[in-house]
This record gives sequence, structure tokens and C-alpha cells, in this order.
Amino acid sequence: MRGYTGDKDGYLKRLRRIEGQIRGLQRMVESDEYCIDILTQIAAATKALQAVSLGLMDEHLKHCVAEAIAEGGEAADAKVREASDAIARLVRS
Repeated sequence: MRGYTGDKDGYLKRLRRIEGQIRGLQRMVESDEYCIDILTQIAAATKALQAVSLGLMDEHLKHCVAEAIAEGGEAADAKVREASDAIARLVRS
């Protein structure tokens, strides 16, 4: 069971909403909308994806990493390293 499973429907709903935002961006470009309006919508979609990312990271830390730490050993070190790498990727993006 994944850490996000309890709120899977919520994540899927948010991702579908983001998908709609992206389709709206495509329509804006096709309709030659004003550049700044498109950029504003891109910023909104980016923030929405970041919110999903942070939620998933929180669930991962609470569930997967905490479980691995409780078990201890090399698996725990690997999970912590994996989470740290994921955080670094999110920070760079």
C-alpha cells in the first residue's frame, strides 16, 4: 500500500483539474491570447503541480520513509537517500 492511497481520489481529482488547466493553455495558444495571460495560467498550473508534489512527498515521508526507518538497516538509509534526492529534484524544478 502506498502512502497516498488514503487520499488517492483527492490526488486524482487535483490532477484532472490540472489536466484541464493544461488543455486550457493549449486553447489559449491556439486562440492567440495575450502572452501575459498565458504566462499567468502557466504559473497557476505550475503551483498546482507543486502542491500535488508536496502532498505526495509528505505522504511518502510519513508512510514509506517512516516505515523503513522503523525497520532500520540499509533499507532505511536507501529510503532516506531516495527521499532526499526527490526533494532535491523538486527544489531544482
